[in-house]
Amino acid sequence: MKKMFVGNLPYDATEESVQALFSDYGTVRSIKLAADVFSGKCKGFGFIEMEGHEARAAIAGLDGKTFGDKALRVNFEEPRNSRGRGRGRR
Repeated sequence: MKKMFVGNLPYDATEESVQALFSDYGTVRSIKLAADVFSGKCKGFGFIEMEGHEARAAIAGLDGKTFGDKALRVNFEEPRNSRGRGRGRR
């Protein structure tokens, strides 16, 4: 199972619309879109889990593809500690 980061989603995206987009490449095991607490609308990114070979096919097919009016960014999720932000605690 591989977890992918999906960025640059339109704010009117729903879990159903994103799942329909990714289901062309295989079975979507889980989907979680970041949503605004007050409005409930998508914040523009989320996470999707698929099997490894299906996830690679989805990344190849969807990264840079226009969804709504934005070009999607799709890649494997990076572990939190390897993102290189800051130097951590002192």
